[in-house]
Amino acid sequence: MGKIMHVQQGDWEVLESSTKPVLVDFWAEWCPPCRMLAPTFEKLAATYGDEINFAKVNVDELPEVACQYGIRSIPTLLLLREGKVVENLVGTRPYNDLACVLDRHVKATENLRPTASRLVN
Repeated sequence: MGKIMHVQQGDWEVLESSTKPVLVDFWAEWCPPCRMLAPTFEKLAATYGDEINFAKVNVDELPEVACQYGIRSIPTLLLLREGKVVENLVGTRPYNDLACVLDRHVKATENLRPTASRLVN
């Protein structure tokens, strides 16, 4: 897939019912660390888009979703599997750290590239 869904009102149920894991970025336009994380999030989506869905939730536009998941700081990344939180990462993180987290949750398949090729040297 490689595409990032910008969650709007009413979209959340689609994410919760996804059969693939979903990495959700809770962010806001006024948040400098959120802007710093954005290129990393986009790169992750390009790399892992076939195995994981990616979504962004603007906490100013959807405060009820942020409240539902207890988001108190941004950026916060939640990895959901079948609607349940399996990872909760607060703050900016380098690409390789996030790639390692995602690798733990991606099922190995014959077409999956080796983990090392996903890491930045």
